[in-house]
Amino acid sequence: MSSQVLEKRSQLVKEKAKALGFDFCGISRAEFLEEEAPKLENWLKQGMHGQMHYMENHFDKRLDPTKLVEGARSVVTLLYNYYPEEDLSQSDNYKISKYAYGQDYHFVIKDKLRNLVAELQEEIGEIEGRVFVDSAPVMERAWAKRSGVGWVGKNSLLLTKQRGSFFFLAEIISDLELQADGPMKDYCGTCTRCLDACPTDAIVAPYVVDGSRCISYYTIELKEEIPKKAQAKFENWIFGCDICQDVCPWNRHARPHQEPDFSPHPELRSMQKEDWEELTEEVFRKLFKKSAVKRTKYQGLQRNIRFVSDKKRPQ
Repeated sequence: MSSQVLEKRSQLVKEKAKALGFDFCGISRAEFLEEEAPKLENWLKQGMHGQMHYMENHFDKRLDPTKLVEGARSVVTLLYNYYPEEDLSQSDNYKISKYAYGQDYHFVIKDKLRNLVAELQEEIGEIEGRVFVDSAPVMERAWAKRSGVGWVGKNSLLLTKQRGSFFFLAEIISDLELQADGPMKDYCGTCTRCLDACPTDAIVAPYVVDGSRCISYYTIELKEEIPKKAQAKFENWIFGCDICQDVCPWNRHARPHQEPDFSPHPELRSMQKEDWEELTEEVFRKLFKKSAVKRTKYQGLQRNIRFVSDKKRPQ
C-alpha cells in the first residue's frame, strides 16, 4: 500500500477521533514490546503488583498485540480529558480521584471507540479489531509513548506537554494498516516533585512505582484491612489519589473537560466529612450508581473512611 494512502487513512482516523471528543490520537505498529518485556518481568518478580494477581496473567498478550487481535497491524492510542472544572479535593474534606467524579469511564469511552470504528468502516470497509479501555492485558502507556501522544513520566503516568496527564487512555488494535507516528522525547528533566510528594513513598525510583504502596492500590485494589504502616499517610484520600499528578508542573496546562457524563453528581459537590462518615448504603448506591467508585463497594469505602479518620467501627 502506498505511503500516500496510509497517510490519508491515518489522517482520517485522527479527524474522526477529534470529532468524537478525543484530545490526542497517535498510531504505532502492532509489534512485540521488546523494551517493556524485561521491565514488566522484573516489576512482577519484585511483587510491586501486590495483590493485583491479574497482572501476572497473560504475560505474552501484554507484550504482543497480535495475540489479542490476530493479524493486527496497528495500535491506535487515544486520550480523553477528564480534568474537572471544579476540584472537589478540598484540604479539610475526604477526597476521591478526579477520574471518578462522573460516570464510569469504561462505558463512556468504549461507546465512543465503537462509534469511531463504525465510522471508519463506513469510509474504509470492514475492519477486524478490538477496542480497549483499561479492560484487558494492554500496556496502554507503552503504546501511548510509542505513538508519540506523550511520554511516560517519573510517576509512571503518561504526560503531554500541551495538557498534562489527566487523561483516560484507550486503544484500537486492528488489522488496519496505518502510517505509524514516532515516540516523543521525555520532558521530565531533573524534576522530582512527584517522588518528593508521594506520602507513602510508592515512587521508589524515577519511572518505577511500587503499586503495592500506592494510595490508589490501598483504597481500591486491596480487599483486606489496610496495613497500619500506612496510617496517617493518606492525606484524606478515600478512593484513589491524585497527589503525583497535582504536583506535576505539566498539569498547570490542564483544561476542564467538555464531557457532561464526567460531571459529578450534584450531591457529591456538597459532601462534607460528616456526610461521608454517616454514608448509608442507600446513599452510596444513589451517588455512585454509574461511577467507578462502585468498584470498592460500600464496605470498602467505609473501610477507607475509617482508616483515614482513624474512627473504629461501632461495636
